[in-house]
Amino acid sequence: MSRRAILAEALGGGLLFATVIGSGIMAERLAGGNVAIALLGNTLATGAMLFVLITMLAPISGAHLNPAVTLIMRLRGSLTTNTAIAYIAAQLAGGILGVWLAHLMFDVPIFQLSGKIRTGLGQYVGEMIATFGLLLTILGTARNRSTAVPASVALYIVAAYWFTSSTSFANPAITIARALSDSFAGIAPACVPAFIAAQLAGTIAAHVASGILFPDAPGETV
Repeated sequence: MSRRAILAEALGGGLLFATVIGSGIMAERLAGGNVAIALLGNTLATGAMLFVLITMLAPISGAHLNPAVTLIMRLRGSLTTNTAIAYIAAQLAGGILGVWLAHLMFDVPIFQLSGKIRTGLGQYVGEMIATFGLLLTILGTARNRSTAVPASVALYIVAAYWFTSSTSFANPAITIARALSDSFAGIAPACVPAFIAAQLAGTIAAHVASGILFPDAPGETV
């Protein structure tokens, strides 16, 4: 287990989560009440940051930035259990720090809880599909055209923000972190367990499907 890799996961999580929360706050302030415009701003910033982070950090840690990615890589034998645990802890710790830094930048209370209710079968199905599609995108692109992984992941998330009913959290760590922000991108803490359960269901489904579609994946680093 490399300290550089753990640091990369923490730093990447921090920058990604700060982008999600910060761009959400900025978009909401500038959109004048137009939720579609606010979501578009949030979407573009998140996709752009994903491309940058994966390009920069993949050679160091694989740029998972997401416990669902780490879990499926562990299930596929690409990581040891200890490394997977360290990655997930770093993603969550770095991500929460990123949320707090976003609050600090925008001069809102650093410590807060979201009051934004996100519930219902449609949203849970949306999260399962969002996570399933993200993981298949990563595994398929890593196998068939590894240099395209940053663009593929960024473009998938941009699309999934709009085609899924949940706006594609697709990441257990960011789901927890977004519960700590009462902002455009927030989610009420009471809604977090069901979202994470849906994400884990999507992860297991992706693991099964990838075993059929991509039984071996040379170059699988993300």
